[in-house]
Amino acid sequence: MRSAARSRSLLLLVILLGVSAEEPPPASPAQDLWTEFWLVRFILNVAGYGTILIPGYLLIHYFKRRNYLETGRGICFPVVKSCVFGHESKSLAADDPSSGSRVDGDPSTTQQAFKLLFCAAGLQVSYLTWGVLQERVMTRTYSSGEPGTPGEKFRDSQFLVFMNRILALTVAGIYCALTKQPRHGAPMYKYSFASLSNILSSWCQYEALKFISFPTQVLAKASKVIPVMLMGKLVSHKSYEYWEYLTAVLISVGVSMFLLSNGGSHRASGVTTFSGVIILAGYIVFDSFTSNWQDSLFKYKMSSVQMMFGVNLFSCLFTVFSLLEQGALQDAVRFMTRHPDFAFHAALLSVCSAFGQLFIFYTINKFGAAIFTIIMTLRQALAILLSCLLYGHPVTPVGAVGVSVVFLALFLRVYARGRMKKKGRKAADAPAVQKV
Repeated sequence: MRSAARSRSLLLLVILLGVSAEEPPPASPAQDLWTEFWLVRFILNVAGYGTILIPGYLLIHYFKRRNYLETGRGICFPVVKSCVFGHESKSLAADDPSSGSRVDGDPSTTQQAFKLLFCAAGLQVSYLTWGVLQERVMTRTYSSGEPGTPGEKFRDSQFLVFMNRILALTVAGIYCALTKQPRHGAPMYKYSFASLSNILSSWCQYEALKFISFPTQVLAKASKVIPVMLMGKLVSHKSYEYWEYLTAVLISVGVSMFLLSNGGSHRASGVTTFSGVIILAGYIVFDSFTSNWQDSLFKYKMSSVQMMFGVNLFSCLFTVFSLLEQGALQDAVRFMTRHPDFAFHAALLSVCSAFGQLFIFYTINKFGAAIFTIIMTLRQALAILLSCLLYGHPVTPVGAVGVSVVFLALFLRVYARGRMKKKGRKAADAPAVQKV
C-alpha cells in the first residue's frame, strides 16, 4: 500500500511539473512519463555534455601541469597548443571587422539607405520566421496523414539546438575560409564555456514553449537586461549608469503587468506554469552568462564570425554526443521520416537562425549597435503581434499597457546610450585647457 501511494504521488508530481497545460497527456507507462519530465531531460543532457567536459578538463589540467608548451614535441603539438594554450595575444582594442559601431562613409546616401533597408528586412524576415516556426514546432502536432491516426508532437528540444548549430557552424566556417580574418589567439577550450551556456539557454528557450505562451517568452527575453547587468557585475565587474537601473525597473514593471493581467484568464494555447517560469529563468541566466563570457573572450584578437565558429563547434560536439548517448538522434530522424513537414520546418528554422546571425554581424559593422538594437526591438514587438494573430493568444488592455511599457523602456535605453556616446565623443574632441 505504501509503495503504491508513493508511486501515485511521484506520477502526480511529474504530471504537475512536466506536462504542458495545453492538452492532456496521453496514457503512458511510468517510465515514459519520467523521460518526458523536463528536469530529467535536462539532467540527461548535462550528463551527456559531461562525457566531453570531464575528460577535456583532465587533459587540459595534465598538459598545463606538464608544461607541455615548453616540452611538447611531435605532430600533435600544434593541435594541443591551439586547443589548450592558444597564442595568448590579448588586445583590448581588438581588430574586429564585425564589431565596429560606425557607419561606413559610402559616397551615396541612397546606397546607404538601401543597405539599411536590406539589413532591417533581413533581420526581420529571418527572426520573425524563426519565431513563428519555433512556436509551430514546439506547440502543435504533426499529423501522420493516415485517417484515424492521432498526430504527435516533437518533444526533443536538444535536436533542434543541434540542427541550428550544425548549419551555423557550416556558414561560419565558409565565411572564415572566404574572407580575411585576424590571426586567432584564444585557446580553443575557452569557447566551451560560452558554448555550454548557449546550448542550455537555447534548450530552455525551446522547452519553455511547452508551458508558456510565445508572447510571454518574448517579454522575458526583453527583460533579460536585468540579469545581464547582474552577471556583468559578477563576471566582468562592470558599473552602470542611473538610467540603466531606471529602465531595468520599468521593464520589470511592464513584464509584471503583462503576466499578472493574463495569468488568470483561460488560454486556448496554454497557461503559464511553474515549470515554464523555472525554465524561462534558466534561459535568462544562461544567456546572460553567455554574453558576458563572450565579451571577455573578445579581449583576444578575433572577429565575431570566429567567435560564432568556435562556439558552434563545441555546441555541435556537445549536442551530438548527448543525442547519440540517449538514442535521441535516431528517434528524431525517424520522426522526420514520418513527418516531412517537420523536416522542412526544422531545416528552415536552422537556415533562419544561421543567416540571422550573419545579418547581425553585418548590421553592427555597417550601422553600429544602436541601429541594430532598434531593429531588433521592433522585431520583438512584431513577433508578439504576429504570434497573437497566427496562434490566437489573447492580450488584455492591462497586458497591452505592460507590453508598451517594456518597449518604451527599451527605446529609452537606446536613446540614453546614444546620448552618452555623443557626450563622450564631444569630451574627447574638446581641446584641453591648461590651468595656471
